[in-house]
Amino acid sequence: MKRGICAGRRQNGLSLVGFLFGVVIVALIAVLGMKVVPTVVEFSAVKKAIVNAKNAGTTVKEIQDSFEKQRETNYIESVTAKDLEITKTGDGWDVAVAYQRKIELFGPASLVIDYEATTAGAKKPKP
Repeated sequence: MKRGICAGRRQNGLSLVGFLFGVVIVALIAVLGMKVVPTVVEFSAVKKAIVNAKNAGTTVKEIQDSFEKQRETNYIESVTAKDLEITKTGDGWDVAVAYQRKIELFGPASLVIDYEATTAGAKKPKP
């Protein structure tokens, strides 16, 4: 008694529906990444800018001016010098900033990311 070619064998592989589901998941992750990565890059620039501003200034005005110069050259749009929290400490100044970025995804869905950075604990470079 002969059976068909596939009889007794188990088929392996990915179905078309499974493949399409995987493609949709990968595409959603890619789109989310393309929207989130620029905000993370901007936050990195903000952190560097507040450290540089702290090290460049000896007064609140000098720190704000230094940050504004860096803001213009580093394409920082989420934060201005007025958003900085500058406090006097025994060692000099601490500069902190906190802000939110809302990323529209699709329809009514959006992603809100809270960013916070401070120079507390950062050492001033030795000349």
